[in-house]
Amino acid sequence: MNQEENTSGWDAIDQAMHQLYGEQEHKHYGTAIPYILGGPDPLNGISAYAVNEPTPHWHFVTYGFSELYDKESDDASRSGYGFELTFRLTRCENESEPPAWALNLLQNMGRYVFNSGNLFQPGDYLDANGPICLNSDTLLTALAFIKDPDLPQLDTPNGSVQFIQMVGITYRELEMIQSWNTRSFLATCESYMPKYVTDLMRNSYADIPAVIQATERGIEVDGSSTAFLFIQQLSWESPRKKMLMKNIPAKLQIGAKQVTLLSSILRSRIAKNATLSLIGPDINIVFEAGELPSLVETDQEVRLIVNQETVDEITGQLRPQAGSFEVASLDKLRIEIVPTQITDQEGNVIKTIG
Repeated sequence: MNQEENTSGWDAIDQAMHQLYGEQEHKHYGTAIPYILGGPDPLNGISAYAVNEPTPHWHFVTYGFSELYDKESDDASRSGYGFELTFRLTRCENESEPPAWALNLLQNMGRYVFNSGNLFQPGDYLDANGPICLNSDTLLTALAFIKDPDLPQLDTPNGSVQFIQMVGITYRELEMIQSWNTRSFLATCESYMPKYVTDLMRNSYADIPAVIQATERGIEVDGSSTAFLFIQQLSWESPRKKMLMKNIPAKLQIGAKQVTLLSSILRSRIAKNATLSLIGPDINIVFEAGELPSLVETDQEVRLIVNQETVDEITGQLRPQAGSFEVASLDKLRIEIVPTQITDQEGNVIKTIG
């Protein structure tokens, strides 16, 4: 006698979508070969609903970040990774099928989570390092993550599931988010993109005076929520390795692409007595607020104690162009800015910063 398959997790997502859209017919795109058997797509499926309000768009929802069938993880409170992703994308009047690139983007998010173990939470952001739709002229090169405005958290037999919506953003908007925080910035922009519908062809909200003013006020009042910056071009040269050479300062090297953002976040974090950690391939650099500037070096990290005067000294000279300067109050620490090369998917250099 064959026991009927348990689909309680899948059914819970179906029921949530049914409560939102009723009997509306939707498109569903399943996976031919399961990921566990060597298939290329980690998500079991993606559904897309054609929605007309507040503007015509596709509303995508994933199946696979949570436990769709039997309970397998040890965490009884959470189903799988504890979330499913949603995505809202503008829809043309005569568009009968959602664009394939959006499905691929969601599967790529699946690969990222399944391969890295890093989970998405509302308030997160991700730099795509290029157009979220490959080979398009869109300005949207990053993603922000927020609670889906129409789908509350589910309590399923396998644990809780929250619906986290991806939102396409521009690089300048990403910088504003990093300098402030995701939720507040998106709330500021909500009147321009109700329901946070992604529009590939839109201009940057970073050019709107009201958004600029709200962000500046928010940074001043709230500071930056960014406690960690992951920087590929980050290195540290210790003076301890040059003991035979006197008066040689330590050297911090950073890529030109990151310095404008670093300047903004560093000011904001230290003004609120909060730390900022730069995470590189081989070294962690931690900026910490303190009255007396100093430099503390261990094998695992470098801790730079800075006051407002030191921050002003550093940020006043951080520019996205190759060069170097000394920070007198930090034992003549030398900060060197090196060019950053931006490459396409094939590794070809398409732009050099600095």
